[in-house]
Amino acid sequence: MSGELHWFKSSYSDDEGANCLEVALSRSIHIRDSKLPASPEIQVHASAWATFIAAVQPGA
Repeated sequence: MSGELHWFKSSYSDDEGANCLEVALSRSIHIRDSKLPASPEIQVHASAWATFIAAVQPGA
């Protein structure tokens, strides 16, 4: 992949410095702490992310 990732804040993040995540989408899902943009990131394959989301949905 070339170019920089486009990071965006989680819709659950607030402006008060609480637990915040930023996400970037490419061939995989990239996740990092929004308070520390230079922090390490977690990279997850899209199918694994979909499985995770399905498992944590209410009623799953």
